[in-house]
Amino acid sequence: MMDNFTPGPFAAELAAAGVPSRLHDWLGQMGVGALVVKMGIRFLEMSPERMVATMPVEGNTQVAGILHGGAHVVLAETLGSFAAAMHAGPARQALGIEVGATHHRAVSGGTITGTCTAIHLGRTLTTHEIVMTDEQGRRLSTARITNLIREAAA
Repeated sequence: MMDNFTPGPFAAELAAAGVPSRLHDWLGQMGVGALVVKMGIRFLEMSPERMVATMPVEGNTQVAGILHGGAHVVLAETLGSFAAAMHAGPARQALGIEVGATHHRAVSGGTITGTCTAIHLGRTLTTHEIVMTDEQGRRLSTARITNLIREAAA
């Protein structure tokens, strides 16, 4: 654990991803992950109960020019996994064991928003629902992720 005065090696990455400064101590030694950076995910809210982030469509499209279905799932799994990890706390870890998504509408530009809401925050399992919407608030996809909570490896 680092002190509150020494930034970790990922301080700039955390700031660029919109991670609140109150969480920099927790994530300062590991960052948000290369895929989060590559996809352009930016966090707006972060708690175990509710997590919100945005992601640009540009750069995350499939050959037909629409947002790749896998990009929807990356955003969903990112939000659900971070929320589960926050719930687990520093002595435990969250491991994704199931994720699924239904795509409702295509989008070819702009920014999408993922809103992750806790369905169950238990001692050994968490389940979150993640809804992706476009800039007009239309639902693009709905995902659900379940994470196993276990003691962190020593």
